[in-house]
Amino acid sequence: MDSPRAQSYNPAMNSPLTTRVDPRADEAGREPQIVTFGCRLNAFESEVMREQIADAGLADTVVVNTCAVTAEAERQARQAIRKARRANPGARIVVTGCAAQIDPRAYAAMPEVDRVLGNAEKLDPRTWQADGETAPQVQVGDIMAVRETAGHLIAGFAERTRAFVQVQQGCDHRCTFCIIPFGRGPSRSLPIGAVVQQVRRLVEGGVAEVVLTGVDITDYGKDLPGRPPLGQLVRRLLAQVPELPRLRLSSLDPVEIDDALYRALAEEPRLCPHLHLSLQAGDDLVLKRMKRRHSRADALAAAARARQARPDVALGADLIAGFPTESDAQFANSLALIEDCGLTHLHVFPYSPRPDTPAARMPQVPGPERKARAAKLRAAGEAAFAAFLASRVGRSAEVLIEKPGFGHSEHFVPVRVAESLPVGALVAQPIVASDGACLIAESHRKAEAAA
Repeated sequence: MDSPRAQSYNPAMNSPLTTRVDPRADEAGREPQIVTFGCRLNAFESEVMREQIADAGLADTVVVNTCAVTAEAERQARQAIRKARRANPGARIVVTGCAAQIDPRAYAAMPEVDRVLGNAEKLDPRTWQADGETAPQVQVGDIMAVRETAGHLIAGFAERTRAFVQVQQGCDHRCTFCIIPFGRGPSRSLPIGAVVQQVRRLVEGGVAEVVLTGVDITDYGKDLPGRPPLGQLVRRLLAQVPELPRLRLSSLDPVEIDDALYRALAEEPRLCPHLHLSLQAGDDLVLKRMKRRHSRADALAAAARARQARPDVALGADLIAGFPTESDAQFANSLALIEDCGLTHLHVFPYSPRPDTPAARMPQVPGPERKARAAKLRAAGEAAFAAFLASRVGRSAEVLIEKPGFGHSEHFVPVRVAESLPVGALVAQPIVASDGACLIAESHRKAEAAA
C-alpha cells in the first residue's frame, strides 16, 4: 500500500500533514485555488482538476483535496477549509479526496462547505461543468464499484520541473491499520500506451523528471491483458520516450518488485537510483498483525537485491512507530532495520488509529510512547541521511534545478547550487560539502566566494 508518508511535503514524496496551494488565474483574472493534502496521487489529481476547472470557466472556487491516512491529516484539512472560507468569503468551497470519500456527511455538515465530491466524481469533467447552485451538495458514489481508471492527459504541473503520472489506482490489500482502500476502491491500472502518451506530452512541455505514482504501483498490470508488471512498464516507457531525462518511482511493496524492475534498475541509467520501500515495521509479529505481505527477511532481501542491481542506490522507507501491541523489543527490531537495510530517506510517523480498521480495536500503545518511538526513528534516520550525504562529497550529482539556487539529485537529495543555473535544467554538479541536511555544489561555493 502506497500510504503513510513524510512529515513535510516535497514533490516526490507523500505527506499527509502538509498542504500545497496552487492558484491559477482564469481569463477574467480571478484565481481558483486547489489545496492539496497527502500523496503524489492526490497531487496528480489536483492537476487534473485544475485543467477541468479552467475548461469549465469556474472562478471564485476553492477545492480542498483531502487525505485520510492519519487523524492529523483530517484535522489539518478541516482547518484549511475554515481558513479558506475566512480568506474567500464569497467563494464556493468544494471538498474532495479520500477523507471526503470515506465520510462525506461529516464534511457536508461543515457550514463552510458548499459541495462534497467523491474520488471518482472529482475527475469527471461533467462534474465541474455542472457546478453551480443547482448541483447536488454531496456527490459521492460507491468507490468499490469502480473498475477502470481513466487516462487523464494533463499539460504540466504548477512547479514545471517535475511531474507525477498516475499508472495505477486503488488497492486490493487490507492492511489492518489502513483505511485508504475504502477511499480509493479496487486496484486498477492504466494501459502502457496511455502512460506513454501522458509522459510524452509532459516532456514536450518541458518536464525533466516524471514520477510514476499510484496507491500500490507494484500491483500494476494485474488487471490488464497479458498482466504486464511494473518493470515492463518502466522499460517500455523509457524505450518509447527516449527524450525523457529522468524517471522516478513512488513507494514499492518489497515482495512485489518484479525481476524486470530490478533489471531496469541495473540497466537503465535514466531510472533514478532511489527506491522507497513500503516497510512499516521491522518485526515479524508486528508485520503479521499489520497484515503486511512481507517479513523482515523479505525487506533485507529487497534492499540487498536493489544494491546488487545499482550499488549506489539510495533506499527510503515508511515506518510506523507504536503500532498496537508493539513491545519495546519489537520496536527495537524496527529501529535496527534502518541500519540493517541501509535506509537513508525515512518517512516516520506515530501510529494513528483509523475508524473501523482492525488495528483500532487492538490494544493500543500509549500516545506519548508512540511519539517517543517516532522521535527515536527520526533521529536514527537523520543520522543515516547525514552519513549518506557525507558519502556523496567529492562526487558529481545530476541536479534538477527546481528554483533558483536549489534542486534535487538523482538520489533525491537536496542540493544548493548557483542561483544563475536555469530552473528546469538537469545539470552535473561537483559536490564539495554537506551541512548534514543538504549537499553543496561547487557552483554554489564559487558564487558565494564571488559575492
